[in-house]
Amino acid sequence: MGRGDGSGRIVSADGADDTGAGILHVDMDAFYASVETLDDPSLRGKPIIVGSPEGRGVVSSASYEARRFGVRSAMPVSQALRLCPTAVVVMPHFDRYTELSRAVMEIFRDFTPLVEPLSIDEAFLDVRGARRLWGSPAQIARMLRARVLEETGLTCSVGAAATKHVAKMASTISKPDGLLVVPEADTLAFLAARPVRALWGVGPKAAEALESRGIRTVADVLASPRPILDRALGPAMGERVWQLSHGVDAREVQTEHVEKSIGHEETFAVDIADTRVLHVELRRLADRVGTRLRRHGVESATVAIKVRFSDFTTLSRSRTLAEPTAVGQRIGEAAIELFDAIPRPLPVRLIGVRAEKLRSAAGPLGLWDDDEEWRAVEDALDGAAERFGRGAITRAALLGPRRDGGSLPSHPLPSRE
Repeated sequence: MGRGDGSGRIVSADGADDTGAGILHVDMDAFYASVETLDDPSLRGKPIIVGSPEGRGVVSSASYEARRFGVRSAMPVSQALRLCPTAVVVMPHFDRYTELSRAVMEIFRDFTPLVEPLSIDEAFLDVRGARRLWGSPAQIARMLRARVLEETGLTCSVGAAATKHVAKMASTISKPDGLLVVPEADTLAFLAARPVRALWGVGPKAAEALESRGIRTVADVLASPRPILDRALGPAMGERVWQLSHGVDAREVQTEHVEKSIGHEETFAVDIADTRVLHVELRRLADRVGTRLRRHGVESATVAIKVRFSDFTTLSRSRTLAEPTAVGQRIGEAAIELFDAIPRPLPVRLIGVRAEKLRSAAGPLGLWDDDEEWRAVEDALDGAAERFGRGAITRAALLGPRRDGGSLPSHPLPSRE
């Protein structure tokens, strides 16, 4: 979810110069909240919080009406309701979000095969080779926005520029439901007026380091000697900020996305001290991780866990597996072994399982497969989920009430099936 509330929105007029602006960044507007409004029109125009209203659920998304009260993603729902007491809290429906994400991505691919999904609700498109078929970048952006609205009922915002970085900045400024075109010749002028915090990759700490030296806008960066940037940020980050401020971004749109890791984590409605219950939750998370690994055709060489205690102390542990795997049973066993080795002086507030060091799945290569039976079971579960929906068949140990307040995957991505 973007941090903007729609104020200060800037859009391009029809017929705006789009010379050299062949990279589009398309971002769905308040995606989860918009889907909920699409399915329940009575929510239209109201401040909406998507998340669990009970316990310690967090905000997964919020409508622009709620954002204007300061509501942000990852904020506790209880805090969000204090900021916006009139908000309507809606439980998330992730399967529905995935369904619409797939439809949106297919629309993008109708315009160009060069589509790079960044998450469930945003993507880069390279339309430089589509001019003869569809027209100029701005024309393509307008047609794309119209098709998304017509076929899904959802709005999106588009930034068009010569580079990915500037296109992403432009889409953010145009939200909601807007189009902002930055012709290549105007790149530096566009950047100069932006705050340093708007640069892609400049987080709060880096921004504070720059602002403490009087560097508050990109124009200030352009006027600063390189050694000052290096002292404030370090040589590597200083170089990156200098390049982005000068409009230098050589990254191409990558149609093949390779995930560095896949993980899920859950915050419990109440702190849990029962080891048996925590083991069950680790199994649940490991199975979800395994499902996503298989869906993406990758295996994990390393399993990691995250544990946050009731006092917010957070620990992480990882181990390398003897053989890479996408089997949830194997991932769960490793996660439980890591968990049992951690001293637990306090109840647990949050727990997470992550698969790291991913590689393309090669399948069993030895004379025998220790995971053969579990692999067959999980393949059957995948087939059942495909036919009847997720959760149609599950482990008996996982039956019972959920303890996570309906949280969503930590890093949800659209399926590429």
